[in-house]
Amino acid sequence: MANDYQYQNSLDWTPEDLFAKHTFTEIITSSDARLLGIKGMLLALIMLGVGGIMAMTMRLELLEPGIQFIGPKPYINAVTIHGLIMVLAYSVPFATAALYFILPRTLGVDRIYQPWAAHMSFLTLLIAGGLLFIARPDFTWAFYAPLSLRVATDMVWMGHIAIILVGISEFLGGIPLVTTALAWKRQTGGRWTDMPLSGWGALTGGLFLIFSAPMLSLVGLIMLTDFLEVTAIYDPARGGDALTFLFMSWFYGHPAVYLPLVPLIAVLYHLLPKMLGRNLWSHSSGVIAFALLFVLGFGVWVHHFQPNFTIHSLLNFFYQFMTMMIIIPSSLHVFNWVASMWQGQISPETRASIPFKFICGAVFMIIVGGVNGFLNGLISVDTDFIHNTYWLPAHFHAMFLGFIGMMTMATFYFFFPYITGRMFNVKLANLHFWIWLPGIFVQVMTMFWLGLTYHPRWVVDYLPLPEWVSGQFWLSIAGFANGLGFLLFVINILISVRSGKPVTSDPWSMPNTTPGSKPAPAAANAAE
Repeated sequence: MANDYQYQNSLDWTPEDLFAKHTFTEIITSSDARLLGIKGMLLALIMLGVGGIMAMTMRLELLEPGIQFIGPKPYINAVTIHGLIMVLAYSVPFATAALYFILPRTLGVDRIYQPWAAHMSFLTLLIAGGLLFIARPDFTWAFYAPLSLRVATDMVWMGHIAIILVGISEFLGGIPLVTTALAWKRQTGGRWTDMPLSGWGALTGGLFLIFSAPMLSLVGLIMLTDFLEVTAIYDPARGGDALTFLFMSWFYGHPAVYLPLVPLIAVLYHLLPKMLGRNLWSHSSGVIAFALLFVLGFGVWVHHFQPNFTIHSLLNFFYQFMTMMIIIPSSLHVFNWVASMWQGQISPETRASIPFKFICGAVFMIIVGGVNGFLNGLISVDTDFIHNTYWLPAHFHAMFLGFIGMMTMATFYFFFPYITGRMFNVKLANLHFWIWLPGIFVQVMTMFWLGLTYHPRWVVDYLPLPEWVSGQFWLSIAGFANGLGFLLFVINILISVRSGKPVTSDPWSMPNTTPGSKPAPAAANAAE
């Protein structure tokens, strides 16, 4: 019954031109779930473009050894802005907004609850982004103390305030997810075990935001007061302790990797059965996986600084064990997706559809990132070569650029007809996909190779070792290819908003391919 309920509530969306029906002011201020989602996703995509420009700047400088175009300080500025934008201003806001868009439809509730919190979250993030660009901090995206208290411009305090505001924004953004998921129980009277997986993802992701984001704001506040010499909590030169910063920062920092992952996993649980035309393989395993992710996600943060041997060895081993346990819920999700595809035929309309291709790319990349992720938690290899080499960026680029990036595109291409009443250019979208899939894979695998050769992170220049020179060359080429793919996406969307083919029926209403059933005809424009 749970699967039937979940699948039936994902059917029959009606395409319409929301931009024509609503003014800009209405899109910004309305509490309609779709408009809340649209404004959040569009802001996040703009941030993705800005973060991508920073990445292209870094890749251009690292194309070959030596200082080519920018010096060390501008390079670290680019690293800092790129990382902060991609993690805090693109991935989390997009994932949250996408879940706002689908929740009332998939849960069968009447609206998004506590929309004021979503509005305030959006506004707070805008202010934080403005402060970040004015400050142009160079303390890297992880803002380690005491580095973040030493090397900075006179306006770095704005960067500290931006971090405070991002924490507030994320906390507020989690409130509508939790309250809307809880509304499902009140309005339907169903059992918790029967709640659609999009609701379980919203509940889990919202609780992650609510319980972890306040720590980010507190870290930003202490950094600000330490910088102003009002306090000395993180500053060792004045009696503080950098290890205190590590514990506080990464208490937020590791749950933070789930802040975009969990909502987009929830969105995937909506998209996949609709694209396949049948129910998921398992509902209960998804519920268990979300619950385990939440419990275990708050128990692994120390592996981010376990090479620091001032931590007791028994504590290190405990966090190593907890990191290994994360494999269980992650594998449950992935197995559920693969089994859902494997259990019956996949129609030609589904295979040809752009959202399904990006879903497959996302599943592939989370497997690539996951099968090596356990190594990051092993103290011996983490201390030896992982922690301070390109291996670690390879892992989180597989998860963030690979899974989150691919799911961003799957989600937006899926929503596009429902937002504009038009279909995007399929040829351009296909070109985008076939550039991104090999581009992201080559970029990630090249980073792994550079990690195995002990290429250090954070550096603007490197020794002219043959393996480093060739690795950086192909890494830059793959990065430029991904930038080209994103440019094609932007061109496609801008053109299709005005001149795309009108869509009158649900373009993603796929044939029923449930094992044992006769395939039904797809919607007329399903593969347009």
